Amino acid sequence: MPFTEEQFFQVFADYNAAVSPLPAVAYILGLTALGFLFWRNRISTVLIMAVLALMWLVNGVGYHWSFFASINPAARIFGAAFVLQALLLAVAPFVSPDFRLGPAKDARTVVGLALAAYAMVIYPILGWLFGQVYPAVPVFGIAPCPTTIFTIGVLLLGSSRTAWWLLVIPALWGIVGGSAALLIGVPQDYGLIAAFLLVLAFATAYWLGASFARRNVGANSRP
Repeated sequence: MPFTEEQFFQVFADYNAAVSPLPAVAYILGLTALGFLFWRNRISTVLIMAVLALMWLVNGVGYHWSFFASINPAARIFGAAFVLQALLLAVAPFVSPDFRLGPAKDARTVVGLALAAYAMVIYPILGWLFGQVYPAVPVFGIAPCPTTIFTIGVLLLGSSRTAWWLLVIPALWGIVGGSAALLIGVPQDYGLIAAFLLVLAFATAYWLGASFARRNVGANSRP
């Protein structure tokens, strides 16, 4: 690793102090996005995707490029990936008009909502239990790992194949970011590894035609 554990958490301390009160705004937007899920229509989908896109843009430009790059040169590449994901999230509802986000009575809804809850509630609690103190902590919506867990959770409620393509970059970050749980001492990021494995399991089952991996929210016949 090109940086120490102390440097890693100091970057979060500096970042959170610089972008305050964005952490509170991120939680408001996250809760709003979860509420929009239950509208199950095109407008709500566009609004949810806009929230996710904004979060990924803030992470790419604000965290990776502006702060993390000071201790890790690879953050420039990470930031580019996050900005690209923000663009994909923003345009997806327009490129794929039948794409919808919404709950259904299926396994993907249960897992997706559980991941969203983990990112917003359990993730910070685990950080506190393991001795991490604000502002030297990764925060939902403005830090990559909890944001990625939340995004994976929401996209699992997607109704079309578009959702699977939008999960590629978050899943890849599950590998990169999940390494923090093993190498830097961020145990709550084991949730990111779990999210990656769940995406892999659902995607494999989907392409094999397993019924539990499909959904029917919106217009697509094979969501």
